[in-house]
Amino acid sequence: MDGDSRLTLTDPLRINRIIVMTRFPESGKTKTRLIPALGPDRAAALHRELIAHTLNIVCHSASLRRYDVEVRFFGGDEQQFREQFGTQPTYAPQADGTLGDRINSAVAAAFQEGAERVIVIGTDCPQLNESHLTTAFEQLVNHDVVIGPATDGGYYLIGMHKHLPSLFENITWGTESVLQQTLMQAKAISASLKKLSALSDVDYIEDLIHCRQVEGKFCEVLAKITTGRISIIIPTWNEAGNITRTLQQLSNISDVEIIVADGGSTDNTVELAQTAGAHVIKCNAGRGKQMNAGAALGSGEVLLFLHADTQLPNDFSEHIRLAIRNGNSAGAFRLRIAAKSWMLRVVEFGTNLRSRWLKLPYGDQAIFVRASTFFELNGFQQWPLMEDYDFCRRLKKVSRMTIVPASVTTSARRWQRLGILRTTLTNFACVIAFQLGISPATLAGWYRRR
Repeated sequence: MDGDSRLTLTDPLRINRIIVMTRFPESGKTKTRLIPALGPDRAAALHRELIAHTLNIVCHSASLRRYDVEVRFFGGDEQQFREQFGTQPTYAPQADGTLGDRINSAVAAAFQEGAERVIVIGTDCPQLNESHLTTAFEQLVNHDVVIGPATDGGYYLIGMHKHLPSLFENITWGTESVLQQTLMQAKAISASLKKLSALSDVDYIEDLIHCRQVEGKFCEVLAKITTGRISIIIPTWNEAGNITRTLQQLSNISDVEIIVADGGSTDNTVELAQTAGAHVIKCNAGRGKQMNAGAALGSGEVLLFLHADTQLPNDFSEHIRLAIRNGNSAGAFRLRIAAKSWMLRVVEFGTNLRSRWLKLPYGDQAIFVRASTFFELNGFQQWPLMEDYDFCRRLKKVSRMTIVPASVTTSARRWQRLGILRTTLTNFACVIAFQLGISPATLAGWYRRR
């Protein structure tokens, strides 16, 4: 590092340093996983907004509590960063090597320059706020290491009150095991450790819902909410046999946009959806991930989550708008199964009775919700199963939900494939097991075997 570009701590009160690791927001080189959905320019613009959002939080906190702020950057130069993100932080290029090498170099320099407590963060976590920084520094008074776990298996913050280079050694960077490996390294050197609350990074399309939680930010990148509009999000995977019929029913309806979130179909689902006029986005597989991805890119005041094998009633939009005008933040439709069988009529009756009494509809009942409420709740859990049940349970706690007096018609293929009684008992067993604490991943494996 050049000596004149570094900050020496001369103020004895400035013993805390925040190091922000980032790269310059250059089109085509940043947020590359989001380029298929946003394009290179919007992906870079999103990264620019994330940097600005993070530095705004960090610099405001630093001005109140006399922290030092240093931005360690890759790509671009100091002048470009100053022009775009202000002059309050100190800017310096990152060292060479792995991510661990670069973080370790920055931390070592901070302690050499007089810092007594050092925190390192990235710029991919829009949920980060000043309280996380304050808590981290407070915990470093009595702990060797503080770490903020990220929901993807990494971490969004790491801090220490002395240089511990082994924390960054033998780590498989960029994988879901980063956090666990780091915790093992801390244990190996007998470092006392405190974990903060878990937050989510923005790496994939489905993660963009975390940006939608931050009011007034990211408006230049993500769609603005349009009053009165309904965004219909349809998660798909090899739905060529159903998607055309479903989309044809939704054509030529005013103030409705259709977003098909495809999880990697190997048939011609994507081509059929595009031909029918839907906005198709390709995202990671998993119904929760796909629905979050579609919601994040939607512009509707209301979000409607529709299965590809489910048909809405012709007057669905009228029912939704009436439900919202009547003070409900969410709702769903009654269920009808498209097959002739007295046993399926019993299933319908039980489902509709449970939905009306408990306000816990299943996903194939076309759940709809105000976009603001959806983002406030952080969307669906990105689980392989039970994401709709969990969402409705959380929804009930914060808003009014209704079951409208109209029915969606869903395919009977699931009941026909597994058998009506077996399917019903399997669904019931999943709900009971989930309430008893069995993980959705375990339930999904069992469900697939059934």
